[in-house]
Amino acid sequence: MTYSMTGFAVATAELESGSLTLELRSVNHRYLDLQLRMPDELRALEPALREAISAQLTRGKVECRIAYAARQSAQNPAQLNSIMLQQLALWSHQVREHLPHATTLSIADILRWNGVLESAALSAEILLPKLQELLKQALHDFAASRQREGERLRSFLLERVAQIEDLRIHVAPRIPSAIAAYEAKLRTRLLEALGSEDDERVRQEITLYASKIDVDEELSRLHTHLDEVKRALAKGGVIGKRLDFLMQELHREANTLGSKSVDSEVSRCAMEMKLLIEQMREQVQNIE
Repeated sequence: MTYSMTGFAVATAELESGSLTLELRSVNHRYLDLQLRMPDELRALEPALREAISAQLTRGKVECRIAYAARQSAQNPAQLNSIMLQQLALWSHQVREHLPHATTLSIADILRWNGVLESAALSAEILLPKLQELLKQALHDFAASRQREGERLRSFLLERVAQIEDLRIHVAPRIPSAIAAYEAKLRTRLLEALGSEDDERVRQEITLYASKIDVDEELSRLHTHLDEVKRALAKGGVIGKRLDFLMQELHREANTLGSKSVDSEVSRCAMEMKLLIEQMREQVQNIE
């Protein structure tokens, strides 16, 4: 399969104590760049989560977000943080010393203050099995998302490969006719200048000209590189770097083809090839 480095998945579980959510998202990156964002109380689980994710991914900038929303109940009510309340009282007194007419905090304001209400502490050991289950589900959906995008990219690339191959086939027969046209023009000029045709000189000029515009090697290498692209896409797996290298080689051959061209149609085809290769190169950056 061909996998894209762009993907998204989310998995949620409802527990007695609250709601646990794990989200995975990624974009293209040269290497694997994994970032985990989670409550500090769950940081002890980070090594296990990082290892599980790294085992399935090789490239991409991946972000894993874990959120836990505690559910309050009669058996597990929130508690007032007495230390925070004392700190607020001290701050309120200090503020009124400098600003006597300042509005005091209401009870609602105090209860909304970050850290005043404390929920029951998260237990990493209790949440680990459920978190591992969520990660497994998210990674499965994440892989399916990346595979769907990868197949779309694969179809896109194969369409461009076919178009470039058609242009290559179209170009090949025009080279002999370009050489023949130059030979006829050269004979006419020699006849006008010398009053006769100098076959030896014509042959030398034609040989030199043909060597300058000979693009058989470029066309052959284009064909080879296109076949290699198709082979890599058929093989699948981690092929992004290989495809990126092939895009550079294809661009080099198409550029040389254009620089050697003495035919307007060949020049047009070379330019069209470069445009198609550039489109492919942009999409290849998203393949793992």
